Amino acid sequence: MSIFDIFKKLETEKAPPAPIDFIIAGLGNPGTQYEDTRHNCGFMAVETLAEELGVEIKKLRFKSLTAEAEVGGRRCLLMKPTTFMNNSGDAVGEAAGFYKIEPKNVLIIYDDISLDVGRIRIRGKGSDGGHNGMKSIILRLNSDEFPRIRIGVGKKPHPDYDLADWVLSRFTKAEGEKLETAFANAAEAAKLIAGGKLNEAMNSYNGG
Repeated sequence: MSIFDIFKKLETEKAPPAPIDFIIAGLGNPGTQYEDTRHNCGFMAVETLAEELGVEIKKLRFKSLTAEAEVGGRRCLLMKPTTFMNNSGDAVGEAAGFYKIEPKNVLIIYDDISLDVGRIRIRGKGSDGGHNGMKSIILRLNSDEFPRIRIGVGKKPHPDYDLADWVLSRFTKAEGEKLETAFANAAEAAKLIAGGKLNEAMNSYNGG
């Protein structure tokens, strides 16, 4: 083999990808009947991020649809758990365990009925706030010290409105327009958080 052949071979060989060291999971329920519902905001936000990164979340692993991408300078696993919302921890916990990822390197994006539609709130840790998906993840990770992005889906129209019916309802056209901005902001915030800039993300997106 000539020296030119060696250089050509080196140029064509691809270096192995860096190991996964960060997880970004958007929460929701699988199935067409749940598409575009309030409870699926996490799915929609992580899909927005994936689209910006030029990847598709479609590989079935860890009880989730997944994709790998570089986010904020880190090799990340993007996840959409297929366990249904209440068992989201089964998926996130399995992936975190496989890659030996600490809770502080797991970012969860999910819906929040206590925030107005389209507003987002970022925190580095906290309780489940009554959200069953988060409750499941905290249980499986045995920690609540992981970052999260909450996306507002609005309060119930009146106190007697069934909560399950509300979170599984769809957005109005006007609400959908607000959410497009929220998903874009959540995607940018996720990039900052993955890059170790949690405070910058909070300062940039918690004020709206």
